[in-house]
Amino acid sequence: MFGSMFSNMPNVVKNLLIINLLFFLATIVMERNGVFLISELGLFYPDSPNFKPYQLVTHFFMHGGIAHIFFNMFSLVMLGSHLERLWGPKRFLLFYFITALGAAFLHMLVQGIELYQLSGSFFPLKNEVSVQSIDAFRIMMIDSIPTVGASGAIYGLIMAFALLFPNTEFMLLFPPIPIKAKWLALLLGLYALYSGYQNAQGDSVAHFAHLGGMLFGFILIKIWQRDKTRFY
Repeated sequence: MFGSMFSNMPNVVKNLLIINLLFFLATIVMERNGVFLISELGLFYPDSPNFKPYQLVTHFFMHGGIAHIFFNMFSLVMLGSHLERLWGPKRFLLFYFITALGAAFLHMLVQGIELYQLSGSFFPLKNEVSVQSIDAFRIMMIDSIPTVGASGAIYGLIMAFALLFPNTEFMLLFPPIPIKAKWLALLLGLYALYSGYQNAQGDSVAHFAHLGGMLFGFILIKIWQRDKTRFY
């Protein structure tokens, strides 16, 4: 069954799945040997001394746990396969990377705004800005916690599917009820917006990255719908 499913996957989805799984396995193996790949390949805010430009790409091949990678890869296979067959491999890969990078951009923009509100600078560590101790703790949290995962691109795929196949029904697991793609995208977007605005202590999910993926996915779909010429 799984062999047949894997062989029937379109090429880009299959290769993205393999790369993500290899990164995840490498993370586990290297961690057992005292090497933490997430600290090297996860995306840090540019103010952090741990930031490297290549993290803009490597971070969306990294994942923080089984549940995280399972949801993302399951969604990649289920939604991405349909979209790649519809668009072709070049356009699908372009969409995947633009939404992933767009998600990172919005996430870092929100981080920068929060840092500015706390310190009056978008780069308080680099500029050695003096702040109150409670603000310094929050600043260190922003600069020291990396962002990982393909969720931005996945939320972009959810948005694309909702725009192109709005009335397709999915069966939710919790609760087990059917829901149309357009309502699922709306609910996920509203939840991401609410959770990002709440900014609850201890919440490590990059909610604005999810919104960024949906936003850039929406923009890209609308551009493609207006301009019928293909661009890659």
